[in-house]
Amino acid sequence: MKSLTDKEEDLMRKLWTKDEMIAREILEMYPEPRPHFNTVATFLRILEKKGWVKHRTIGNTNLYSAKISQDEFSRSSLKSFVSKFFNGSMAGLVNALLKDENLSDKEIAELIEIVKNKKKQ
Repeated sequence: MKSLTDKEEDLMRKLWTKDEMIAREILEMYPEPRPHFNTVATFLRILEKKGWVKHRTIGNTNLYSAKISQDEFSRSSLKSFVSKFFNGSMAGLVNALLKDENLSDKEIAELIEIVKNKKKQ
């Protein structure tokens, strides 16, 4: 599946808030100054060609929905990030997080708890 530009990802985040939306609903979610309606419609067509969005037509209205869940997108993005910056090593990512002096003791404890719970599964 083709990757998303920042603007496409922004539109997808809006689309993930509901099961289905018309283009006008998506447009209304943008802060002022909003993009033109045709811009949103063009992005929806591009995202559909890339395989991220699907639509169904009722009358002469298209209802758009995401083909990929936000959770699937997040997991895929994380895998790509880890592959690109940590040679595919999740341990390398965790090590980098632990070296970050901005990580609180509470956050470190949460990470340890997540690892312990995952190990039990």
